[in-house]
Amino acid sequence: LHTAYRRQRQMCIRDSYRITPDRKTTELIKIRNWDQISVHSSRINGDILVGMYKDREAKVTRYSKAGKEIQNIQRDNQGQGLYRWPHYITENINGDICTSDNNKRAVVVVNKSGQHRFSYTGQRSMFCPFGICTDVIGHILVCDYFSNTVHLLDQDGGFLSFILSPQQGIKRPRSVCVKNEKYLYVGQHTTNTVTVYKHLQWSSLLDLKYLKIDALYSEKLIWFRKTNF
Repeated sequence: LHTAYRRQRQMCIRDSYRITPDRKTTELIKIRNWDQISVHSSRINGDILVGMYKDREAKVTRYSKAGKEIQNIQRDNQGQGLYRWPHYITENINGDICTSDNNKRAVVVVNKSGQHRFSYTGQRSMFCPFGICTDVIGHILVCDYFSNTVHLLDQDGGFLSFILSPQQGIKRPRSVCVKNEKYLYVGQHTTNTVTVYKHLQWSSLLDLKYLKIDALYSEKLIWFRKTNF
């Protein structure tokens, strides 16, 4: 697992190390006794959000760019655990921390203070959220592995539409990313392919045309046959 610093163009990977463009590696965060399962670098202030698991407990911890622990998010106001397996994390434009928890079958969203705002549990009985991202106007996009769809939510968790479905040829989506507010990248697990969807109008995000790019997969590399951007 990894995340890229937007400004410094450095990368934070599993076990809390940072890799610079010249391939120098330094320890960024010291984490003891917790398994790290997700990481995200804030586009707002550069903080690092890390999802962790230990002994049936799960949490999201915020660190500064220097690696200092700032905040632990683990329970709601009733003392109940917020997470079971915080597998994917992103941050919305308002500072909300959006976590995809496939063991809990929910997208769990807390505000920047760590207070629970809402949980989204899908539109069908079998919801299995994986990759998650947000856009410049606060939409939340999340992959549903079971139904082969990508859900579009508003900033408050309201369902807007299935923006991608099996009709577009998508199968077992595991990851999603927005690039330059024009392209939507979706990684598919069973086929080891990345499909790129080009937005006709980002403001609506409901009318898409897509450009599929075949990918060849090796142990350490995804190689794109054709990239016409």
